[in-house]
Amino acid sequence: MPYKPKRPCSHPECPLLTHTRFCEEHSKLNARLYEKFQRRSDTHKRYGSQWRKIRKEYLECHPFCKFCCDDGRRTKAEVVHHIKAAREGGSNDWSNLMALCNSCHSLLHAKQGDRWK
Repeated sequence: MPYKPKRPCSHPECPLLTHTRFCEEHSKLNARLYEKFQRRSDTHKRYGSQWRKIRKEYLECHPFCKFCCDDGRRTKAEVVHHIKAAREGGSNDWSNLMALCNSCHSLLHAKQGDRWK
């Protein structure tokens, strides 16, 4: 199946063509700016190297999205979601975690309305 044609990078005055929103150089820059200016400062304390280790182990044991499996589909899990949010005192215990795909994770937060308070 053919790909969509490449389009210009969304960074101002960048002439490079890409299949994504930004070229490789500017996607890294955009990620750094997001981390610095748009994420809460205490997020880095909760999601450090210990969390990355827990997340990796959890995804190895739970490779499929919980919501998709409940609907009879097998979609690869990409996100580990806290049932009770870490910022609200939720722990990293496996009983408080669930594996989700990106679309189910976004849909869950959209339904809860807690993403953009």
